[in-house]
Amino acid sequence: MKRITIIVAIVLMLGAANPASAQNRYIVRTTGGLSSVLNLCNLLGCQVQGGLDGSVGQNFLVTSSNNILVNLVNGALNLVESLLGIVSIEADRLMPIPQPSLNSIPYGLYDTAPVNYYGATVWHGYAAQPAAQIIRLQDAQNGFRISGRGIVAVIDTGVDVNHPVLQAVLLPGYDFTRNQPGASEWLDVSGLPNGSSPGQQQPAFVQQSTAAVLDQSTAAVLDGGPYSAFGHGTMTTGLVHLVAPKAQILPLKAFSSNGTGYLSHIVAALYYAVQHHANVVNMSFDLTSSSPSLTQAASYANKAGVVLVAAAGNESTSAPVYPAALNNYVVGIASTTNWDSRSSFSNFGSTDVWIAAPGENIISTFPGGTYASASGTSFSSPITAGAVALMLSAKSSSLNQSQASSALSHAIKLTPDLNRGRLDVYQAVSAWVNNSGSTPGSGSCFLFCL
Repeated sequence: MKRITIIVAIVLMLGAANPASAQNRYIVRTTGGLSSVLNLCNLLGCQVQGGLDGSVGQNFLVTSSNNILVNLVNGALNLVESLLGIVSIEADRLMPIPQPSLNSIPYGLYDTAPVNYYGATVWHGYAAQPAAQIIRLQDAQNGFRISGRGIVAVIDTGVDVNHPVLQAVLLPGYDFTRNQPGASEWLDVSGLPNGSSPGQQQPAFVQQSTAAVLDQSTAAVLDGGPYSAFGHGTMTTGLVHLVAPKAQILPLKAFSSNGTGYLSHIVAALYYAVQHHANVVNMSFDLTSSSPSLTQAASYANKAGVVLVAAAGNESTSAPVYPAALNNYVVGIASTTNWDSRSSFSNFGSTDVWIAAPGENIISTFPGGTYASASGTSFSSPITAGAVALMLSAKSSSLNQSQASSALSHAIKLTPDLNRGRLDVYQAVSAWVNNSGSTPGSGSCFLFCL
């Protein structure tokens, strides 16, 4: 009884001068399970929307129309923690996904000759693009007879689930923006039937300031606004597939087509990835400030043996961005040009960057069964995530964060601001195989191998 009285006193003290406001969202972490969060909300008048971490039962999304929870964060959390087991209360926030840029249209978007790439018919310009050659992808695939293994989760805007290049390797995934199974990007586009795609379209040129044209005949022009990030997830997914064509991909839709997603969706997606047996997670997004709930989710993933890879950001700064700056848990990836220099937009420095990978004029899959080209660390990151999946197929044992980071550090040294250097897939796989004392996998490079 005394405990309840104390908490009620805190509520009255913190809430007396706070008028009602718009519905606010919070991520509440607790050691007391759902019951402790329900007790908190019974006292504060908030609502528990659901768990964010599946079977873990320690992270919950809570909404409130007053500012009492904010005041608890600022003034009285230690006391509440001791009474209810609440560890942290963090304001949920909308996060932007980095917008791609493009300075010129690369030749590969005109190189539409069909080739067989590990069982899928793809454009030659996609399979043989400069980025694949720079990282020595073919040398690694052929030299070690590997083509990828395991599950790579992609936390992004979703994916074109019917794309002919990706369809065979996609797992069902989940849409955290709607809290439902599936991860189709098409659900965000009005005027199309329930997630369907309009078939083979013209190539899309994704830029910050100009439109991405999907279909000249219907004038479906995406130029900022609600569709500014449409296709981002299909592109990042396509790059994982380019590097590790036999790895399965788990699309997790945490961002909408306008390029924003709640922190709580990202946290939930990380827990979902671990609990659905992902081996690698690609995160092509960044926050400018740290997040206790995101850090805890990254730690949880690492303890489960999941390798986390994240874009280092496109702000041309050495200031920390997250999750790339979570150095103990995440491999941060910068962007390089096709001439092995740091991309002018790429973040740099050891706080955000472990290694770099090509990220300019990258060609990848795009909704509508077509392809697009763009630049950004968003595309350097999935290339590296694919390299980790490729390493998984080089041996029979598992691969954790520390081991993956060590193998990836066998890179091509460039400038100090890119830390360990630019990704060399052959050297990374070789370092992993030699370090583990195991022999290359029995998989073979078959059909059309570039």
